Amino acid sequence: MSNGAVAGGAAGGGAAAAAAAMANAVKASGAIVKVQQTDFMTIAAKSKQPLIVMAEGGLFSKNYQYLTAYKGLIFYTKVSQPLQLPSDAELIHSKKIWIPG
Repeated sequence: MSNGAVAGGAAGGGAAAAAAAMANAVKASGAIVKVQQTDFMTIAAKSKQPLIVMAEGGLFSKNYQYLTAYKGLIFYTKVSQPLQLPSDAELIHSKKIWIPG
């Protein structure tokens, strides 16, 4: 067997491990639903005192990421400008938000 075959097998194993890690992350976090900014705001407004997690990100341009839970699902949006959140929202600032997939 050539070294290329060994390297290819290792790369394939790495891809399989990454896919398994992704599947486990989704199982651990539950269903995460990516929505548009307006839908996120509508969902946040439906909850009394919604808990919202926010992180700032971006390499070349700044973005703002938000998570909130509603009826057992986690809703996520990513926008270029900060959102005007409901006044009764409890906001938690996070260093980073990582979404599987």
